[in-house]
Amino acid sequence: MSTVYDFTVKDRKGGEVSLSEYQGKVLLIVNTATGCGFTPHYEPLEAMYREMKDQGLEILDFPCNQFANQAPGSEDEIHEFCTLKFGTEFPQFAKIDVNGDNADPLFVYLATEKPFEGFGKGLKNAALSKFSDMNNKTFGDKAYIKWNFTKFLVDREGKVLARFEPTVDMKVVREAVAAAL
Repeated sequence: MSTVYDFTVKDRKGGEVSLSEYQGKVLLIVNTATGCGFTPHYEPLEAMYREMKDQGLEILDFPCNQFANQAPGSEDEIHEFCTLKFGTEFPQFAKIDVNGDNADPLFVYLATEKPFEGFGKGLKNAALSKFSDMNNKTFGDKAYIKWNFTKFLVDREGKVLARFEPTVDMKVVREAVAAAL
């Protein structure tokens, strides 16, 4: 598979969605959780979506419960939380695994294209790194994603441009998205 358009995912109701439906769009693909310290990222993500969707941006939200059980609800409960608390309008897909033997092939592809390079410097990032390592040790070499709200930027041709760990300032993500548009 050479682009994200080669993948099919499940929508939050279980229906098949070919990512080729997003051909020609700039994508920001995110694994999310409703009970995470990074959950407030929904706010700048939604603001970015509302401002840039007419220029060709799509944000694809994939809830994941593999990080300290921070997305325990059903797809409907997660969707209701996001729409009521953050007013999200961007597409939300079925809850998935991003690590281990059952990792969604899309996220295996994304993480292979742009591997983890660290959370950055600073005490908070070092603490997250230690916590992430403990959480992900059961996945071994299949710990593709290190924490919730890892974001992948994909260009209009379906190629992965960048990976942003949850510790990256959302202003940096926004600037990269704007440049890709």
